[in-house]
Amino acid sequence: MLCDKCKKRQATVHRRELVDNKYCELHLCDECAAYTFGEFENNVENAILAGLFGEPVVSEKTCPACGMRFSDYERTGLLGCPSCYDVFNAELLPHIARIQGKVTHTGKGGGVYTSEHDLRMQLASLQDEMEKALKSGNYIKAGHINNRLDLIKKKLSGGGGAR
Repeated sequence: MLCDKCKKRQATVHRRELVDNKYCELHLCDECAAYTFGEFENNVENAILAGLFGEPVVSEKTCPACGMRFSDYERTGLLGCPSCYDVFNAELLPHIARIQGKVTHTGKGGGVYTSEHDLRMQLASLQDEMEKALKSGNYIKAGHINNRLDLIKKKLSGGGGAR
């Protein structure tokens, strides 16, 4: 028998309840049962206990795209989707800094620009640098930066290839 909720996996949990003098049956797979009863009932129990003992109910930040909570990340070390990086940005930065020692991405080469994205980032940075050099009248520095810009543009257009 297939799960009543997901209709994909084999039902392993069978629940029968008496509601309004009628029996209602629910057949769920392990995953759907854990989500439906485990998580829901834990949240309800926590809310009831918090109400009884006067503790405020704390709602946890949740990713709107995948439903992941930050406590899930702390438990597993994995994020649910790319959106989680934006949602949990403030909470993730201390973890990333502790694990990697820094929070800025330098790529595989430790600052050597290898991917197209990294080359475009370096291109933008050099263009800003060249603008500053021109504004300050440092034309020699601007010329050197222009040469570096030309090399990156050649790599991006396929002539010279990225390392």
